Amino acid sequence: MSTVISDITTICTAPDGIRLVIVKVTTSDDGLYGLGCATFTQRPTAVVAAIRDYLRPLLIGRDVDRIEDIWQVAHHSAYWRGGPILNNALSGVDMALWDIKGKRAGMPLYQLLGGRVRDAVRAYVHVNGADVAALVSAVRSLMQRGFSAFRCQIGSPGASYGTGPARETSLGLQPTQSYRLDLRQPSWDPRSYLRAVPAMFESVRNELGDEVEFIHDVHERVAPIDALRLARDLEPYRLFYLEDPVAPEDQDCLRWFRRQCSTPIALGELYTDQSQFLPAITGRLIDFVRVHISDIGGITPARKLAVLCEFHGVRTAWHGPGDVSPVGHAANLHLDLVTPNFGIQEAYLFGDACREVFPGCPEIVDGAMHASARPGLGVDLDERAAAACPYPEHSYNGAWPEIRLVDGTVIRP
Repeated sequence: MSTVISDITTICTAPDGIRLVIVKVTTSDDGLYGLGCATFTQRPTAVVAAIRDYLRPLLIGRDVDRIEDIWQVAHHSAYWRGGPILNNALSGVDMALWDIKGKRAGMPLYQLLGGRVRDAVRAYVHVNGADVAALVSAVRSLMQRGFSAFRCQIGSPGASYGTGPARETSLGLQPTQSYRLDLRQPSWDPRSYLRAVPAMFESVRNELGDEVEFIHDVHERVAPIDALRLARDLEPYRLFYLEDPVAPEDQDCLRWFRRQCSTPIALGELYTDQSQFLPAITGRLIDFVRVHISDIGGITPARKLAVLCEFHGVRTAWHGPGDVSPVGHAANLHLDLVTPNFGIQEAYLFGDACREVFPGCPEIVDGAMHASARPGLGVDLDERAAAACPYPEHSYNGAWPEIRLVDGTVIRP
């Protein structure tokens, strides 16, 4: 007799103050369940409704082994397909089914995906500072803990992005995301930003030498022509990559970058459909593909995307900030371990409360993530501890407030 889905439920928790959505798929085998990440932190309750009202009645009773078939059924069931809400809902189920398959086999997921091609996964962490001295100090502290790659953002009037407050973890300071929820965001001045970033990297490269890797996230906040100028200005500092220099709708502008500069480009965090990636990958317009795995529907489509990238010389760099749950980070890790064209993994240093809610969080040792030998994804959920960490109150239920130019124009976040 086949094992079937008996129920699909969601657990909403915020142990680090970030809204996470976890999907739990239970089965007809007593005690067998799987966990998946469905975190769309800016619209979490919409994802919960999609799972409760649509995927749950659609999928109860289906064979848990038929992961690809279930993904196709769920993906096509809405007629108008895709989008971050439906994709995150589908991702939660998809990851949970892969977790179940690993548990049934008694193997960690990476074994079922072909086995490891590397022993551990090089990770980078976010580092910020009110000024260059603070930034350099934070990088040095993390270097002592084995990290060698850093996403650097700096505070500057009218030019700050990603420079909110930090909290202490067992591996050092980690920027929080609470600043994104401040209803009064500081205004943004692209001119100040375009001056500040090259000056920052000149200083940190001179201070820290050539043995460390640096990443910077533009977050699509400047015009494409300005992003190109920034990429050219940063060439002397040899970035590991420049992330999201243009918005998804400006993807054609990437051809300018290829013709005019050698700064490596990473793109894709905001894409929610696999077809959106095709021009950049097949045209060899990017060097790293950035994917929030739950936003494209989970492990099943991410595997296919990684293979497509392999044939076009593009490396993976899955999205891994604090609004990816430990379950999602585990999914990233298992894919990293089996992907020959892996590039680097964004990591988040989880706090003690998060580790209590999610036993089995991926471990980081000497700047690299390590998977356990536990079956499936290897991460569990303490539902009682999760319930003790409810979503914090917020006027917009966690949605990011608007950011404006000095003249009041709303811009991309």
